[in-house]
Amino acid sequence: MRNQVPISARRRARTMRADPTEAERLLGRALRDRRMQALEFRRRAPVGPYIVDFLCIARRLIVEADGSQRAESRYHAARQAWLAEQGYAVLRFSDRDVLMARESVLATIAARCGLPW
Repeated sequence: MRNQVPISARRRARTMRADPTEAERLLGRALRDRRMQALEFRRRAPVGPYIVDFLCIARRLIVEADGSQRAESRYHAARQAWLAEQGYAVLRFSDRDVLMARESVLATIAARCGLPW
């Protein structure tokens, strides 16, 4: 998979990791270091030409924490379709849900992975 990722996407992902939103920071704390039932999530990972917020390769799952600035658009629809064609499932949560109902968000992620919560 790494060979399919453009070098520019890897550089951009590295830069983006340095400046997460508050929702990404909170969600990252819950998902890092295999805290989610020993599943490994990568933060701000490049997948093809796109950069995703959190990626679990073992479950082919992408978790996105989106602010209000990311309304459904043609770009996001094309991105979602491309990721689905590659075999990834995408769970998308609003920043507000992550900040206000984090346990519910984590339970949804665990359920999608077939894990008890």
